[in-house]
Amino acid sequence: MKGKRADLAGPGIGDYAEIEKILPTDYESLLSKKETQKAIFALKDYIEENLCKELNLIKVTVPLIVDAESGVNDYLDRDGSRTPVEFPCGLGLDKPIKAQIVQAATKWKRFALKQFECEIGEGILTDMRAVRKDYFLDHDHSAYVDQWDWEKVITEEQRNLTYLKQTVNKIWKVIKGAETYIQKLFPKLKTDKYPNLPDKLEFIHAEDILEQYPDLPRKARETEILKEHPAIFIIGIGYPLKDGYPHELRAPDYDDWITETVSEDGRPMHGLNGDILVWNPVTKRRHELTSMGIRVNAETLKKTA
Repeated sequence: MKGKRADLAGPGIGDYAEIEKILPTDYESLLSKKETQKAIFALKDYIEENLCKELNLIKVTVPLIVDAESGVNDYLDRDGSRTPVEFPCGLGLDKPIKAQIVQAATKWKRFALKQFECEIGEGILTDMRAVRKDYFLDHDHSAYVDQWDWEKVITEEQRNLTYLKQTVNKIWKVIKGAETYIQKLFPKLKTDKYPNLPDKLEFIHAEDILEQYPDLPRKARETEILKEHPAIFIIGIGYPLKDGYPHELRAPDYDDWITETVSEDGRPMHGLNGDILVWNPVTKRRHELTSMGIRVNAETLKKTA
């Protein structure tokens, strides 16, 4: 089971020689470099605007640097092996501030909801920049992070799979809308070489994927299932599966991977979280678009800590 154990952390533990074999050598962009930059910013504007519209969010600014003593920085995965970049800050101070570059905005967003006085049904969206120096660098991960983060106030009654799926489908609607939008701006992006994303997102529990591919490590299982279903949301990431391993490690104080749920056919399951993954026609493997979930509450946090 060495392969499964090595694949539990988000960025995994890789081999750069193997990465060289996987990455395509004949890739050519459909757009020029100038067009690519225009397309990137057009897409970002579209996605931000429509995420705010679909999820009732407002755009806010997230800090790049935080005080280490504040406790708002993140250590990413459950094992705590990925530590932030630290440096002294504050010229002329008797005691310099122990500053850190943020790794993620997960903890900060909870403070932000209170800071911006968000009511039930309201939330925030931010374009987060971060540095993750301890990541294995491959076609999925970089030491430099530029990603959207969002958080929303919900009720206790909304902490269920139905609400999670409704929210995920709203996000998928934005992603599909962005695809249509950018192809209208740049028609050459619509090509059989890179097929469009499917209209419907398939929801699959991590336990069911393991059942189909019991001998494969996590990322290999994801790649295989995406050959059949090119856009999926994997539910229940973090709770130990039947083979004794979680699909992927999740921190205990972020999304809820421990709450008991029931599958559509009545089987006991766990988790109010998951990832959207799609088939990548360039790399011919899995590609993660989002990682999300309903937050832990006081009760579930005690079970995961």
